[in-house]
Amino acid sequence: MTSIDVQTLTKLYGNKRAVDDLTFSVRPGRITGFLGPNGAGKSTTMRLVLGLDRPTRGSATIGGRRYAELTEPLRRVGALLDAQAAHGSRTARNHLSALAVSNRIGARRVEEVLEEAGLAQVGGARIKTFSLGMRQRLGIAAALLGDPEIVMLDEPSNGLDPEGIIWIRELMKRLAREGRTVLVSSHLMNETSSFADHLVILGQGRLLADLPMQEFLESRSSPRTRVRTTEPTRLRDLLARRGHTPTQGDDGRLTIEGVKAEEIGAIAAAEGIPVLELADERTTLEQAYLDLTTSTAEFASAPIQSDPQQEA
Repeated sequence: MTSIDVQTLTKLYGNKRAVDDLTFSVRPGRITGFLGPNGAGKSTTMRLVLGLDRPTRGSATIGGRRYAELTEPLRRVGALLDAQAAHGSRTARNHLSALAVSNRIGARRVEEVLEEAGLAQVGGARIKTFSLGMRQRLGIAAALLGDPEIVMLDEPSNGLDPEGIIWIRELMKRLAREGRTVLVSSHLMNETSSFADHLVILGQGRLLADLPMQEFLESRSSPRTRVRTTEPTRLRDLLARRGHTPTQGDDGRLTIEGVKAEEIGAIAAAEGIPVLELADERTTLEQAYLDLTTSTAEFASAPIQSDPQQEA
């Protein structure tokens, strides 16, 4: 299978550096989440990979070749950048058929991807009658049309209902299991955490992180344990004597910073303290992402200020 390789990629629009000296690779057999705030350069990078724009400096290649050099490119790369790009007066089937003919793809494959995307019953309907979610499914069907080695999706869950979100999540996982290269840009951190194996994170056009999901989360967090017991006072005093500083929530659970659950469990067991719940608390992808990128966001909301008169 084929990888995407970005080397010292730079794109200037006037004096603005949309992409600034980027170097990373997207490897087969895993789902790479492509993250970053608005204006970070994600869409520009994807356009450069697909030959829709030219780099000022550096390169973006697919299996060592530029996209423009590929013959029958839909057989190598399938991409969804804009679900609204399909002509509204065409039917879904005609839209896919035109793409298929241009890359010598048979008509049977058109029917297969319509079925896979859940659009078989509306293949003869005009695209202008489609909802956002249906257009999104059509864009994904087009990306799959050539049975490509590489799939690039920009916000694939946009407009999908819960069933559709589950469908695209499982589809991406299947593609990765088959050894394909999957690059997915998204702003939905909870959704990304459910499917991504690896992360590439941008900020102001620069590379901020390029590492496995779990490694990224561990690098942005410290150990913390949550425990619930029938003897919280006894356990709290015991932990305090061991140098820990547990805090007790309204629900009675104790939280201990800087220590893993296995250590707390061993301490409780040694003293015969019954434990009803014991778990490591890990930083979420959203928390870790915001911690990394907040200072690089081009558009950031101002903190919400409380109204003293309302609090009085």
